[in-house]
Amino acid sequence: MFVLDQNKRMSATVVRLVNGGVSLVLTSRDHHLPVVSHWGTVLAPDDDLTDVLTPQFVSDQTERLIECSLVPEEARGWLGTPGLAGHRSGRSSTHAFTVTGVDADDHRATFHASDAGLDLTLTVGLTAEGVVELSAELTNTGDDPFTLDSLTPALRVPLRARELLDFTGRHLRERSPQRHPFAVGTVRRDSRRGRTGLQSTTLMIAGEPGFGFQEGRTWGLHVAWSGNHTHLAERAHGGEQILAGGECLLPGEVVLAPGESYRTPALLYSFGVGLDELSARYHAWLRRQHEARRPAGRRPRPITLNTWEAVYFAHDLDNLVELAEVAAKVGVERFVLDDGWFGSRRDDTAGLGDWEVSADVWPGGLEPLADAVRGLGMEFGLWVEPEMINLDSDLARAHPEWILGPPGRLPLRVRNQHVLNLAHPDAYAHIASRLSDLVARLGISYLKWDHNRDLIEAAGPQGERLVHAQTLAYYRLLDELHERFGDLEIESCASGGGRIDLGVLTRTDRVWASDCNDPLERQEIQRWTGLLLPPEFIGAHVGPARAHTTGRTHSLTFRAGTAVFGHFGIEWDLRSANAGQLERLTAWVARAKELRGLLATGRTVRTADRDGTRVHGVVGDDRAVFAVVQLASSPTYPTGPVTFPGLDPDARWRVTLDELTPAPDLVWAAEPRVLSGRALAEAGLAAPTLYPEHLAIIHLERSES
Repeated sequence: MFVLDQNKRMSATVVRLVNGGVSLVLTSRDHHLPVVSHWGTVLAPDDDLTDVLTPQFVSDQTERLIECSLVPEEARGWLGTPGLAGHRSGRSSTHAFTVTGVDADDHRATFHASDAGLDLTLTVGLTAEGVVELSAELTNTGDDPFTLDSLTPALRVPLRARELLDFTGRHLRERSPQRHPFAVGTVRRDSRRGRTGLQSTTLMIAGEPGFGFQEGRTWGLHVAWSGNHTHLAERAHGGEQILAGGECLLPGEVVLAPGESYRTPALLYSFGVGLDELSARYHAWLRRQHEARRPAGRRPRPITLNTWEAVYFAHDLDNLVELAEVAAKVGVERFVLDDGWFGSRRDDTAGLGDWEVSADVWPGGLEPLADAVRGLGMEFGLWVEPEMINLDSDLARAHPEWILGPPGRLPLRVRNQHVLNLAHPDAYAHIASRLSDLVARLGISYLKWDHNRDLIEAAGPQGERLVHAQTLAYYRLLDELHERFGDLEIESCASGGGRIDLGVLTRTDRVWASDCNDPLERQEIQRWTGLLLPPEFIGAHVGPARAHTTGRTHSLTFRAGTAVFGHFGIEWDLRSANAGQLERLTAWVARAKELRGLLATGRTVRTADRDGTRVHGVVGDDRAVFAVVQLASSPTYPTGPVTFPGLDPDARWRVTLDELTPAPDLVWAAEPRVLSGRALAEAGLAAPTLYPEHLAIIHLERSES
């Protein structure tokens, strides 16, 4: 190899951020935008990486060292995906920013930079949880408009990360994992669906080959944004590799007039030795956001009954009061009336937009049901879909100009509905008024907020693209409702799990992980949704024995034992259950109440599946709960020992098998046993031998003996 001489030594500004067991070292050379010199485990304070990572100059290389900054620039030799793309009517499309100032402490740094007609502010924070918060703000300081095509900040990741994990999905099977080699080139995942999307990437994770839940260093990115977004992993021919992301802007969607600014969504990066540690940082970050939003503290997650799979559109006061009475007896604390209560909404073809209680179905209004529910000691919640409109509705007939779509025609119809343009001030004011009136008049404590279609050709009256504006309007609407009704809780539902991200979850209280309540499917959906979200944010319901989305039939133990590891609820016509089923369900509701404090504070842990057996759990300081799940039949028999990660290895733990999931022939289950956390993690316990699609639950309590 022909080696060039380095022609000069560069001056450097080094910023070291340390927090949450993570170190991030940023280096700005010769007033260029900063690059990542290290991101991972904490280094010694006097470790100087300024020059030791500088490679030799080689043939076919620019005269200066090529480094990929937090906003990768072509002007510095980066010929991969640019961090900033834009122009002034086709001019000024390349940029070379100069850092003009740096404000930094141990946990946060702000870099101020400028180029001809543009100012760029990069903010990098390292939170107490060890999450890197990265955002960029671009201001047009020129004399003419600047069209912004993309602004996608990036962090470099080490070369040892040679494997990628991201996610895809569909309706009823959200967040399905897929692995790729981290080879030279770009793995780019764009979502142009106008919402987070059932197919959402959710996380882009780079790791050491073969990384798992407990092993291998991992570096992950999540874009906290509920509209169009992009995640990308890129490895250059020189070996540099990055994780980058941001909003996926449509053509002409953001044009900055002189003096105007654009700020990216928050990019949230997490590092961990194993996926569980990476995941735990996101969980702790989200929990802290909610504690800040609700200073009085987060109450235990109420046991919820949703009426959808119980009655669908067949609303009747007497039947629903009867259902509420049974629900209260089994221990339900929140009763949510789903779709079908308003306007002409007797099926999914009409009524969206007409948020008035149907006089035909509810001649006395919803107050009698709401009063009956509260009289039974439960909260009253309601389903809404405020961003959508049916053509067969009074609102569409009165205001067709409020429907998103290109001039002169409507976009493709999806699920018999179109999208209401919340960027239109009058449409926004109408919806905000209707929701506020419903919440105030009915004393609603909970909104199940749905969003049942992608935004196809989301355009305004002049053909301008409006996904960006629609997303901001949605956020503003949530913020206004919380300001008016401080105790109101909101669920993010979108055809099930189509709007799950940490942008919406700083404004809502839980998500509906999927419209599929089949517990076998839910084992996968909840496992991978739980990589980003703690269990108490993931709605998980006990459906009827036969799942209407798959046709499978499962035992109550499997259905409830799966749901108990989320925000436990019920979606089943309990009037059809017999006395034995109701007795067992009552016991499971009691178990969910007993465990919900642990689930809302503990650390989620998982092991790799083996021979059809899965182990997952939640570990607190003094107690833990695990599920041993038999997903399929095993090629070996009986099932081998299973291990329990995450416990204090030097503590002693009392082990008991949950009485709701008995295994009478299991020797250790005959009476409680006490073992060290190290023994449980390394040697484990003989697993219950279970039929496929069954589970057992194991409790551990810290013991002094």
